Amino acid sequence: MSILAKQLINLIRLLHSETGQNQIASGLAFGIFLGFAPFLSIQTLLVLFIVFIFRVQLGAAFLSAFFFKFIAFLLDPVADKLGRYALESEAFKDLWTTMYNKPLLPMTRFNSSIVMGSFIISLILCPILFFVFRKLIIQYRTTVVVRIESTKYWKAFKATKFYDWYAKYNDLYGKA
Repeated sequence: MSILAKQLINLIRLLHSETGQNQIASGLAFGIFLGFAPFLSIQTLLVLFIVFIFRVQLGAAFLSAFFFKFIAFLLDPVADKLGRYALESEAFKDLWTTMYNKPLLPMTRFNSSIVMGSFIISLILCPILFFVFRKLIIQYRTTVVVRIESTKYWKAFKATKFYDWYAKYNDLYGKA
């Protein structure tokens, strides 16, 4: 339970940081690829390469990968059917044969119906999730944060020595 609580706290800290909503939303969206792909695979390395090259929030990608890993297990029957359909399709038979005979591509395990189905699901959901997460982040920052910061409890908390200590620590050692 402590891992889950820590991940949620990290998400809240990230949402309250100065990081742009596009960076956070793209990190959360790319997390579906990391969560649905096998742990040590070429797909994972490729997604991590993209995350490092572009301005994508790495913490958000790892955080959403953590949650999407659990969802991936629930969607395995759907991914299996979708992947089996794609792999057994006559239209793609020559493509799969060519890909299997290339040097590195078989290491992606694309010929596994679950891996292929999970990749297709990730490919379809990633752009949709980006816009959904972006909208949710904007709404969170404009409504929830403003409401919390206007409460008397938050103002009282900001007046404590503990908050002063935290703010100084955060200024010295960096933000989330």
